[in-house]
Order: sequence, then C-alpha cells, then structure tokens
Amino acid sequence: MMNQDLKFVDKRKMTMIMNLARNDFKNKYSGSVFGVFWGFAPPIVTILVYGFVFHIGFHIRPMGNVPYLFWLVTGLVPWFFFSDSIVAVTNCFTEYSYLVKKVVFDIRMIPYVKLISSLVIHFFFLILLLYIGLLYGYIPGWYHLQLLYYTAALICLILSAGFITAVFNVFFKDISQIIMLFLQFGIWLVPIMWNTTMFSEKWIFILKFNPLFYIIQGYRDSLIYHVPVYAHTVHTVYFWCCILILALSGRYLFRKLNVHFADLL
Repeated sequence: MMNQDLKFVDKRKMTMIMNLARNDFKNKYSGSVFGVFWGFAPPIVTILVYGFVFHIGFHIRPMGNVPYLFWLVTGLVPWFFFSDSIVAVTNCFTEYSYLVKKVVFDIRMIPYVKLISSLVIHFFFLILLLYIGLLYGYIPGWYHLQLLYYTAALICLILSAGFITAVFNVFFKDISQIIMLFLQFGIWLVPIMWNTTMFSEKWIFILKFNPLFYIIQGYRDSLIYHVPVYAHTVHTVYFWCCILILALSGRYLFRKLNVHFADLL
C-alpha cells in the first residue's frame, strides 16, 4: 500500500512539473510578437555569425576531413543548452517566488521546470544538428546513440551546478549577472571555436578540468569521430566525481538555507 502511495505521489509530482514546464515555455515568449521564434533565432544567428567570421573571415579550413561549419555547430548546440539553462535555473526561485512562499509546494521541483522548458529548444537543435550532418554525408549510426548519454550528463551538470547558484541567488541577486558575464568569456574556455590540436598537452590537461570540455568533446565523438564513451575512462570518472560533489553541495546548501527563502523573496 505504501509503495502504491509513493508511486502516486511521484506521478503527481511529475505531472505537475510537466504542466509547469509547458506553461513556462509558453509564458517565456507570450509577450512578444513573434512568440517562440525568439527561442530559436538567437542561437541560429550566433551560428551564422561565428561561421561567417571564422570560416569566411579568418579562412579557417575543415578540421581534418570535417567541414568547419558542422564541427562548429556540434560544439555550439550543447553550449546553447547549458548557457540558457544555467541562467534559467539560477533565477528559478526568484522568478517563482509566489510558489516558494507556498508552504505545501515542494520548491525542489522548480529547477526541473526551468530545465525541461529549455530542453524543448535543445531537442530542436539536436534534430538540426543531425540534419546538417546528413547534408555533409554523416549518416546516423550506433555512435549517435551516445548523444542520449552526453545529453543526460549535461542535464546532470546543469542541475547539480544550478541548485548551488539558485540558492545563492536568493541571498545575493547579483549571482545571475555574474554568471551571464562568465558565460560571455566562458565560451572561449571550451573547445567550441578552436581545436585542441592548437595547444600543448599541458594546456589541454588543464582545460579538461572544465566539465563542459567532456560534454563538447562527447558530442563531437558521437557525431563526427565515432569514439566510444569508454575510450575516455579517466575523464569520465573525473566528470561524474565533479557532478557528485556539486550535487551533494547543492543538496546541503538547499537543506540548510531554503527555510529563509520565503522571508527574502
């Protein structure tokens, strides 16, 4: 009987999260003339600008036998999802302050609402990514299924880091602005526009401490280079250790500080 009650509660929470995520996605673009178009336009414009600047302007040639535009997009798509989601999750408690103040509402669900809302756009760009690959002759195969793993890993990174930033943002409202500032130059700290072969092994070793390096390289391994996940055993273990530390830290901070949320929002 208890197991049935738990299943009912979990199902009810999931239904509530999905309904809130659907409303969040609609409300995000409801005040504009072109609506949901603005969810897709900025990333597409960014791809076109970077493609023009680096490929046409700087005459950067294909990375090995890989067309530069396809190579570039495989790095930008997960970055778009990360940057959009981490900002949304960071602001989630302040944005949904009316739910935070409700005693009966489980506010732990709010970050998941923002993440799922952003995930809709990401799925569109994953399809676009596969289509661009087809145009360049990259036929989907078994390695493409690794995208599910790397997308799940990216979701875990966003949630584990996002819970920490979301908690701090309640007490220090400038956190979201600091994150947006970090994202402006953070895009250059991962291998998106540049190839790792440009650097020495020492610098590559340092850059790999960034968990996003693992994700970006994973997307390219799945779509371009056909490298299996187990080929990066050490880096995989390091990545999930980072996730564990971030997740435990976020959980601890939330449990200690969430009792003060209603008073500050």
